[in-house]
Amino acid sequence: MAFFAIGLFHPIVVKIEYHFGRRVWLALLFIGLTLLGVSVFLSNILATIVGVFGAGLIWSSFEVRWQHERVLKGQAKRNPNRKYGDE
Repeated sequence: MAFFAIGLFHPIVVKIEYHFGRRVWLALLFIGLTLLGVSVFLSNILATIVGVFGAGLIWSSFEVRWQHERVLKGQAKRNPNRKYGDE
């Protein structure tokens, strides 16, 4: 399940940064923390699945910010319809 979540969240992070920028990182963090909190009250396999996705979202919140830095450095694709702080 952890490998599935990593494989799922990587392209999502790239698309989120491309379309929305880094401003959604706080929403990802909040949703991830909420899922981790909910997983405490669930049982067995469901708790594991929800917890892994919560941890994946928390990691993705940081990864969106790092992806934005990669875009600014020219290491990732830039959205031509959006303004960046370095222009």
